Amino acid sequence: MEEIIQSAEKTITERFGAAASEFRGETTLLVPAEKIVDACRVLRDEFGFDSLPVETAVDYFPRTDPRFHVVYVLNSSKTHLYINLRVPVNADPAEIDTVEGVFPGANWREREIWDLFGIHFKGHSDLRRIMMPPNWEGHPLRKDYSLGYEEVQYTFNYEEIQSKKPRGER
Repeated sequence: MEEIIQSAEKTITERFGAAASEFRGETTLLVPAEKIVDACRVLRDEFGFDSLPVETAVDYFPRTDPRFHVVYVLNSSKTHLYINLRVPVNADPAEIDTVEGVFPGANWREREIWDLFGIHFKGHSDLRRIMMPPNWEGHPLRKDYSLGYEEVQYTFNYEEIQSKKPRGER
């Protein structure tokens, strides 16, 4: 089974210029954004990674180059192997090609990523809000998203926050 992962790693690094790393037995390939669709297609067709159980994003704000990583976890139902793909995405514009044509289940996951992180998926069939109301402004999982409510109370600022509250709320 390990041979499949090693062969997939070698193929993706050679064909698409990906960088490979391993941590605690998990292989992660850092794939250039413009190559993600082709890399997913090769992993599906040549190595049997036939499902995409996880697709999410990470915000590295205040870093902006790249600001985001879109993370894909591919699974082979035949061999029960997993391989991770990470794709760096810059902040402006935050966009990447959709993998919906390779893994149709990516539709909802990409809608969720767009809704919560603001990463646009080029070529997506129905990119609209899925978690937040349609009139919501902004993307709440971005680290620079303003929460716009009262200060969070911790043990070190308890007295300060209590003194700011009106008498009836204490």
